[in-house]
Amino acid sequence: MNELVELLDELQKKAKADPILREKLLQTRENPNPIHAFCEICHAYGVSIYEMDLAMAGEEFYAEIKRSTNGGGENSPALEGEDDFYELFLAALENI
Repeated sequence: MNELVELLDELQKKAKADPILREKLLQTRENPNPIHAFCEICHAYGVSIYEMDLAMAGEEFYAEIKRSTNGGGENSPALEGEDDFYELFLAALENI
């Protein structure tokens, strides 16, 4: 997961410097397969992010949070959406 965070940081720096890249990434939300489109753009700009990396990082992050809250039992708070690295990344891009 740390490697993915570093790659997303690198991509964010590129997007800050390149408004065309930023817009392309934001427009992936309109694609019928947004994660796939996002990853294709990443690869085109030299950042190796894969669909499974995004999915697994979100799952790992969520699992870590669940384990750290009340021993990970059923009383753990629901953290819906907090594990979506794609959406979190795009939300950060919107604020640039």
